[in-house]
Amino acid sequence: MISFENVKKTYGNFTMHCTMEVKPGRITGLIGPNGAGKTTAFKAVLNLISIDSGTLTVLGKPSGQLTARDMEKIGAVLSDSGFCGYLTVRDLVPVLKNFYEEFSVQDFQENCQKLSLPLDKKIKEFSSGMKAKLKVLAAISHNPQLLVLDEPTAGLDVLARDSLLQMLREYMEQEDRSILISSHISSDLEGLCDDVYLIDQGKILLHEETDVLLSDYAILKVTPEQYASLDQSHLLRRSREAYGFCLLTDQKQFYLKKYPSLVIERGGIDEVITMMIRGEKL
Repeated sequence: MISFENVKKTYGNFTMHCTMEVKPGRITGLIGPNGAGKTTAFKAVLNLISIDSGTLTVLGKPSGQLTARDMEKIGAVLSDSGFCGYLTVRDLVPVLKNFYEEFSVQDFQENCQKLSLPLDKKIKEFSSGMKAKLKVLAAISHNPQLLVLDEPTAGLDVLARDSLLQMLREYMEQEDRSILISSHISSDLEGLCDDVYLIDQGKILLHEETDVLLSDYAILKVTPEQYASLDQSHLLRRSREAYGFCLLTDQKQFYLKKYPSLVIERGGIDEVITMMIRGEKL
């Protein structure tokens, strides 16, 4: 669905230079701190910015060659975009229907009801969570083949996030659909994504299957004495702590079997991000 091959884009002192892929039938997460390059990557996919070098293909075509009909196959939510606040949701319906040939008025209105979005209230009077839900609904209601979602759950409470994530799972029930998504809420990505890419300062630091990340990655907390006698062949990052060292590994079972007395904690997405970016490379 999406392929970045040595794609480079420079803004002033910032350069994004990455290679990554979103395969058909997959939900891929792009994670990293603010300013890491996530939004730049999303905008490049949507042809909102041009790339300086490399090859970027979307739906099998170079991103710069996508036609208006091709763009109808993409649903997008950008963190810095939104609808005119003086419109109501009901006002949006004919606009979206004219934009997208396959826009479903019935599905859109039914989902508005499910997510408690009033049809006749001005959007400027919506809470930030309601605006977030509306953007996602608009993105999925024209039967797109690809979703590009930059922080779609920002501002949503737990119940609203759960409803929205369930909608995305239902969207993926049809074959040959894909999602590229970013979120600062790691639990959303852990329960939704097939694989994740970690980006920092414009470069991909890690690509891993989500199941592998959750099952095989771990945080080891060791004293200086334990660290000195530790087999370090499967350690990825190290940070110094008051008690000794915090270590990231992608071989949890190896250390559980060989060092059963060690303190070994789950390595979720948040822990991996922190250690990969702040930790010392071994």
